[in-house]
This record gives sequence, structure tokens and C-alpha cells, in this order.
Amino acid sequence: MKIVIVGTAYPFRGGLAAFNERLAREFISMGHDVHIATFTVQYPKILFPGKSQMSDDQAPGLKISRWIHAFNPLNWPFAAKKIKSLEPDIIICKYWLPLMAPCFGTILRWSKTKKGQVVSILDNIIPHEHRPGDNVFTQYFVNTVDRFIYMSHQVGDDLKIFNRSKPAIFIPHPIYDNYGHAVSKNEAIEYLHLDPSSKYVLFFGFIREYKGLDVLYDAIALLQNDLPEVKFIIAGEYYTDSRPYDEQIKRLKIENRLILKTRFISNEAVKHYFCASDLVVQPYKTATQSGIAQIAIHFSKPAIVTKVGGLHEIVHDGLTGFVVEPIAVEISAAIKKFFKQADQAAMITAVENEKKNYEWRNMANAILGV
Repeated sequence: MKIVIVGTAYPFRGGLAAFNERLAREFISMGHDVHIATFTVQYPKILFPGKSQMSDDQAPGLKISRWIHAFNPLNWPFAAKKIKSLEPDIIICKYWLPLMAPCFGTILRWSKTKKGQVVSILDNIIPHEHRPGDNVFTQYFVNTVDRFIYMSHQVGDDLKIFNRSKPAIFIPHPIYDNYGHAVSKNEAIEYLHLDPSSKYVLFFGFIREYKGLDVLYDAIALLQNDLPEVKFIIAGEYYTDSRPYDEQIKRLKIENRLILKTRFISNEAVKHYFCASDLVVQPYKTATQSGIAQIAIHFSKPAIVTKVGGLHEIVHDGLTGFVVEPIAVEISAAIKKFFKQADQAAMITAVENEKKNYEWRNMANAILGV
């Protein structure tokens, strides 16, 4: 089949690009012809919360064309014409933000061929951070799509607000295996210049308010003198104001428990952060699904997640990690339980056994209608 993926890819960075590129490689391995249509401009600088949208990593072996200016309607007919000229059997578009709906909805309408179908993989249908016009924009996008794939049951429920007639199926978020094979803990610790005598808990990913880093800091403070050998790695770039977090660290006097790597983490470094860590924690206040949890599974790491969105669908409480309410006292108690009571080796084995449930071939086959 001729497949076109519309959305983020190299030279842009982040989880959206990683997902689209990994999905493209899966289709290529199945013998399909894949082209990614990505952005010339994804976000205007005024709307982008990070320091840079661009990646230093490459995407060898993929056909990627920069045709789309996300916020210039005069560009959209051009982009649609380019996509349509490829005569795609399937156009795939990941949806995560209503602000992108006018661009995606218009391009998909004009690029769709008579024989082709538009399939959307939904990260969110209702955004974490609400803005005026969200529902109108999302409805415009939903009306364009022929079939949907949602990766958490909450998103499937949210989709019913906008659509009850078009096909929609649940496929869990595949594991992110595109960050390389695991390395030994000693090698990872040496790469990151960490103390080999310590144990490590990892908070990973872009820092936004809904991800609950402030809740984690409160949980660390509750540990007080417990688990003195455990340090907390905070790895990811701020996509919000860092000052409240800095002030909280000083107020709680937890500086000595933290290793702050609050910058963008390159693809090459990802495996080292996970392999150096004993436990991954996601103290999210709201969520749908999470690519971070899938990276943890790939590297066989138990996780603590909060009972929000679809996170608890991925982690099995007491088996592959712990599921708690998004409050500091429960997160603190789960961290203590992991290091003082849990059979960590059994948890790691249970995580490894989960990998088969999150293969990229499952996602690819669902998109193809298999």
C-alpha cells in the first residue's frame, strides 16, 4: 500500500516525531511504501513553550517532506496537493491538540483520494489544557476522519462526544523501542556521571503542570530521612515556568535528594536515564496514555503511576509497579514499598513479559484494517 503519515517528524523532535517515525519503519518492514509529510513550521515561537523545536537526531531511511505550515491557511492547498499526488491508499494523522485541527482537517479533506481512507490515532480528543474553541476545532477534525484508533479507554469515551458512528478501536500505545537496546546499569551510571552507590527514581519527559512534578517533590519531602541511598532524577525540559518548582525545592529542603537534568534529552541519552534507574514514577494529575510508560516497559523498569486516564491500564498494581492516587502521601508510600518490601526481580520479570502486548505490528495491522 501507499501510506502517507501527516504530522511531526524529523527535523522536529519529541514523542510525536518518535511515534510517527517508528510507525513508518514498521510499515516499511511490512513491505509498504511510506511517506511522511511534516512541517515547515509546526508552532509559532510565541506558542511553543520549550527552547527549541528542532532535533539534532537523524531519521535515516525515511522519506520525509516538509510541506506543511501549521498556521498559514494559504499553505494548506499546496500541502494537500502534494499529498494527493502521492495517491495514498491510507493517510494517517495523529491528533493531540485542537489548535492543529484547522490545519489537519483542511489538508485531509483536500488530499483524500476516492480510494483512500483517513485514519487518526488519538493521543487526546479533549486536551489537558483547555482553550476557547477546542470543541469546535476538534469536531471539524473528527468530521474529516474515516476511522479512529484510541490508545486509552478514556480517550475512547471522550471520542463519543464528537462521534458515535464511525469505526473506532482500542490499540494500546506500542512500546518505544526506537531508543536502542538496554545497557548495563553500571554503563548508564558512568555515562551520566552518577554515584554508583546510590539507587535512582526517574521522572522523565517534558515538564508541564499536569504531570505533577510538584506532587512528586511533596512526596520526596515526606520521605524525610527514609531511603537515604535513593536519589531522584528529574530529566526533561520545562514547558512551563520553572520558578515555582525551584522555590518548592528550596522550601522543602530536598536539594540533596535531586539530580536535575532539566533540559531536552537526546535520543542517544534516553536509554542511559532509564537503565541507570531502578524505578520510574509518573505522578500525573491528569493523563490519557503515556509514551513514557512504554519506554519504561521497553527497558524493563517497574513504574509508579497515578490512577488517572489510561495510565493504570498499562501498569498492573503490585505486579509491574504500583497504581496510586495523585497525592503525595500515596506516592511516597509506594516508593518506600518498592525499595523496602517489593520483590524487585519479580517485578522486572513481569514487565518483560508485558512487552508482547505492545508490539508495533498490532498498531500497524489495526491501521490497515486487519
